[in-house]
Amino acid sequence: MQQTGKIIVGVGILLVVVGIIVYFAGDKLNWLGRLPGDIRVEKENFRFYAPITTMILISVVVSILVKIFQKFF
Repeated sequence: MQQTGKIIVGVGILLVVVGIIVYFAGDKLNWLGRLPGDIRVEKENFRFYAPITTMILISVVVSILVKIFQKFF
């Protein structure tokens, strides 16, 4: 049960850190979601957006953070 508590606290701290970064650097992160490889189709009555490159980048960053987090706990 203590392991679950550590995980919840760790995720909470990570969310707070990400929230602070987005709050203070949000205007500098507007390139996120407009990377080459993100699919965007806009027509008259239709709009489709698939941020493939952005999802891959976020996945890599989160994977690295999880590996670092696992080293400490």
